[in-house]
Amino acid sequence: MGLVVFDITVSLDGFVTGPDDSPERPLGVGGEALHDWISAGRTDADTAVLDELFAAGAVVTGRRTYDNSEGEDGWGDGPLGTVPVFVLTHRPATREGRTPFTFVGDGPESAVAQARDTAGDGDVYVMSANVAGQVLRAGLLDAIRLHIAPVLLGGGVRLFDDPALAGAKLRAERVVQTPCATHLWYRVV
Repeated sequence: MGLVVFDITVSLDGFVTGPDDSPERPLGVGGEALHDWISAGRTDADTAVLDELFAAGAVVTGRRTYDNSEGEDGWGDGPLGTVPVFVLTHRPATREGRTPFTFVGDGPESAVAQARDTAGDGDVYVMSANVAGQVLRAGLLDAIRLHIAPVLLGGGVRLFDDPALAGAKLRAERVVQTPCATHLWYRVV
């Protein structure tokens, strides 16, 4: 069985989006700079880090991330292509398209269990700061991979903005430094 991994890019001042994120501007004002390591400034080392993400067996995310990616149209054949996505939500929706979406309304435990079953031996990636907090609180998160972008956003959605997460024990495992990001791997212990 693979790992349950929270993988996200964060600004130096701790934001995963810029201010005013919306479906029209999913990363908020200035938030596109978070992903320069994936696009404009990508090095071979960044590509190797990204390849690990591309190998995901399933994804768990939240409804806000789903909506701000313009639903299925925004996910399209993006970096994870047609990897099955489990959307943790209290507002289920219908789904159509090439990416298989499953809307899960009965909590993070159910979303992770369904994603693990689908992923088989592959890793399950959590792609939402809010959902990652819920999965961590439930004791289901195995690892955290942060990509720290050298940008200051000054506002937006803060990473781990939940005081209940204080005291989580992490062990640093790996660091990769590139001009556009510092990639950090932590194991939840």
